[in-house]
Amino acid sequence: MTTTTDLVSYEDALASYDPVMGLEVHVELGTKTKMFCGCSTALGADPNTQTCPVCLGLPGALPVMNKTGVESAIRIGLALNCEIAEWCRFARKNYFYPDMPKNFQTSQYDEPIAFNGYLDVQLEDGETFRVEIERAHMEEDTGKSTHVGGATGRIHGAQHSLLDYNRAGIPLIEIVTKPIVGAGERAPEVAKAYVRELREVIRALGVSEARMEMGQMRCDVNLSLMPKGADKFGTRSETKNVNSLRSVERAVRFEVMRHAAVLNDGGKVVQETRHFHEDTGSTTSGRTKEEAEDYRYFPEPDLVPVAPSREWVEEIRAALPELPLVRRTRLLAEWGISATDMQAIVNAGALDPIVATIDVGADAASARKWWMGELARSANESGKALDELAITPAQVARVTELVAKGDLNDKLARQVIEGVLAGEGTPDEVVDKRGLKVVSDEGALTAAVDEAIAGNPGVADKIRGGKVAAAGALVGAVMKATRGQADAARVKQLILEKLGVGEG
Repeated sequence: MTTTTDLVSYEDALASYDPVMGLEVHVELGTKTKMFCGCSTALGADPNTQTCPVCLGLPGALPVMNKTGVESAIRIGLALNCEIAEWCRFARKNYFYPDMPKNFQTSQYDEPIAFNGYLDVQLEDGETFRVEIERAHMEEDTGKSTHVGGATGRIHGAQHSLLDYNRAGIPLIEIVTKPIVGAGERAPEVAKAYVRELREVIRALGVSEARMEMGQMRCDVNLSLMPKGADKFGTRSETKNVNSLRSVERAVRFEVMRHAAVLNDGGKVVQETRHFHEDTGSTTSGRTKEEAEDYRYFPEPDLVPVAPSREWVEEIRAALPELPLVRRTRLLAEWGISATDMQAIVNAGALDPIVATIDVGADAASARKWWMGELARSANESGKALDELAITPAQVARVTELVAKGDLNDKLARQVIEGVLAGEGTPDEVVDKRGLKVVSDEGALTAAVDEAIAGNPGVADKIRGGKVAAAGALVGAVMKATRGQADAARVKQLILEKLGVGEG
């Protein structure tokens, strides 16, 4: 095996080679029971308590197909513009690994339920790139191995391993792209954008939460390099189980540089699986990659073929929700924002909260302002996603309403949001408890203005002399005196009126 300790720079690699990618994404479906038995799929149960003879592969146990799993597969296929098979069946994929209790995986091989589709994805600059889909097929997940005693958490160096079969048999959909060519230097960005868009589609369909950090969606990154001007793909590597958007991007970039280094040294890339390391952004060798024939696929004798009627397929198609790209395009036009602004909203995970806030009465600009501003900052500081914050869209909408009515200014509104996030109650309760309403009593404002003018005679003289900008200092003095609870615009108006100066 040829190895190298040095990497070619990404720019130098792209000067000599064109990257070719293939992305295989596994999605755990959010069904209540497993794919071929009635065991629960709920998270958090004690190890090996959600198992039965079927998912443990005990002799004589017969599987029964999960209809919701099949329907979810069709929904995904239709959303990815795939053809839906009129007849398909399951196969046994034979290989040994301790966390697979049957020593074969019930999957689909040459007869997937969905095939020949595509997904259009938007890149950071708004450009659309089409990723063609080879297939989306049904299968079951394996169990979980926990390797104990080693330094890395992997089997190498571990003293022993623990097996939990609760996950064995959970429904999976594997979505496989056709070779992705033509991305060039943007290959890492395309890979990240594709997985992100696919995740949004899956969530919109309601078939899975697709939370990558929880293993509900994971990506295998296949990559090879093709010399410039060549028409034959190179040997590929497969980086397994990459579990974040950023890691998908980094894995592609690293493998481009690694492959180029091997090839430039006159070596040959080994077809193998590789592990991605989050801490370094690098990959290391796993095992030599099997070819399809090594799995000895053969038709599953214990399951009947799947033959979804065309009527059922069309019923499912008619019930599909508005898909993410269509929705974003519509909202972008309705809100009058740029593609870059929309991408920032999507990247922040703010689109759904913003839409929900608008749906309960807030205007679009205010909803975007608070979710992308104060709430995004709070989420970042707490390490939470926006939808995990202890505030609802309805509460955010109420804050925007209080601002619009003049009961709060932006400074006070930030304090109200802070109080809601801290568990002090609803926006109205926080306003009452903290005494945060804007001072709107004209008598109190006039008194505060008079005091500010009297305390700053030099500034007042400048304003009388025509330097209206100097009014900012007096406004600041009034805001300080009222603990930020005055209406700054009204305060400035009163100052100018008192000093006999117009705003022009």
